[in-house]
Amino acid sequence: MNPLKKLAEQTVVYGLSSVIGRLLNYLLVPLYTRFFAPEDYGVVTELYAYVAFLVILLTYGLETAFFRFSKAEKNTAKAYSTALVSLIVSSCVFVFLALVSSESIANYMGAGIKQIYIQYFAVIVSLDAVSSITFAKLRQDEKAFRFATVKLFGVLVNIALNVYFILFKELLDIEYIFISNLISSIVTIFLLFPQMIISKISFDKTLWKKMMAYGLPLLIAGLAGMTNETIDRILLKHLLPIEDSVYQLGIYGALYKLSIIMILFIQTFRFAAEPFFFDQHNSSNDRSIYSDVMKYFVVVMGVIFLAVIIFYEFIIGFLGPAYRDHPDGFEIVSILLIANLFLGVLYNLSIWYKLTEKTIFGAYISIFGAIITVVLNFSLIPKIGILGSAWATLMCYFSMTILSYFLGKKYFPIPYQTSRIVFYLGVILALYFVIVNFDLNTAINTLFLLGFVIFVYVLEKNKKQKITL
Repeated sequence: MNPLKKLAEQTVVYGLSSVIGRLLNYLLVPLYTRFFAPEDYGVVTELYAYVAFLVILLTYGLETAFFRFSKAEKNTAKAYSTALVSLIVSSCVFVFLALVSSESIANYMGAGIKQIYIQYFAVIVSLDAVSSITFAKLRQDEKAFRFATVKLFGVLVNIALNVYFILFKELLDIEYIFISNLISSIVTIFLLFPQMIISKISFDKTLWKKMMAYGLPLLIAGLAGMTNETIDRILLKHLLPIEDSVYQLGIYGALYKLSIIMILFIQTFRFAAEPFFFDQHNSSNDRSIYSDVMKYFVVVMGVIFLAVIIFYEFIIGFLGPAYRDHPDGFEIVSILLIANLFLGVLYNLSIWYKLTEKTIFGAYISIFGAIITVVLNFSLIPKIGILGSAWATLMCYFSMTILSYFLGKKYFPIPYQTSRIVFYLGVILALYFVIVNFDLNTAINTLFLLGFVIFVYVLEKNKKQKITL
């Protein structure tokens, strides 16, 4: 099978669980923003920002290390068993420590945070950490249907419980959001249990050390990367005026959700691309394949960006009335969409240090981005509020993309079609300028988008045609 066709098909299959699942979860945003005030939703936003950090901390790079060493050792069962035992032990230790200190943690976090919330999330993130390696094994074994089924069922359980508690029982307390998540995580681990039971449980200490050495730089990179993604939702509470901070955090968290479609595509692509990239390594035309993947990825991201901009008035309607009228709402969403486009490009670029086992560079790049993120958030939030967080996110991902590109040219040169990619980005931004500044109706703007798709198709069909800048 054509490698690109194989990647596209796997992306679609994984997308059934990731995209449909996240879109179903997205339906909870209108529910939350209609039944909970921005101050309450701000607490939800803050807690899930911390959860994002904890999941990375508790998986400590073992997913990618599993892909790497199941190939290198030619023994998937041994690599999986070693990773699974490691994650179970570390997760149990984390749960114990978190439960013992839950009251102190809640007091330290301040307004709106209750001890019981900390206890719920200690169990949630631990279960999710353990399940992550089994999901990775399903991806490695190309059992996409099983992967999708379990993922979707867990999502449906979470949604059903939220609807039951909020709509039918009218239990309008954000605690029931967390209870729904906890039950969903328990159901997911139960469904994965048959895959977790393997014929021989073993822990290879030598292999574990190799996996940890490979994965720990990815842990640092992941934590720094998550700083780039979510630290704004933590800092906003502390850098905005205290009487307004949780309200503004709730608004920003809701607006951030409007960039969900682009994030969904990145996540879906990532599930299929990571094992695909490793499989293609050392094939006769691997670097040419990586180059084509990057180009078409940017085109798809550009189409998603323009579609959200064109249908913004419809999409904003998904939020409750209290969340729609922020004066910087449209600008914030636009900036976050462009930022996520660069995040996707950055993920594609990351293949050079994963394939060459120079994962420490992933840590360096992410730390570089984290410094930019923190500095700009501290600088911009007090001046321009939540708009400053959006700009900090864009500048972070753009800077990281440039740095990773030039480092990749040095250590693992891939012949990316840079001129054509930059040209496409220029066309996308030009169309954005026209859509925003000219009072054209949705139908005409949609025709512009279709015209761009046709233009790319014609240009790519004639691959000999060059773009010079």
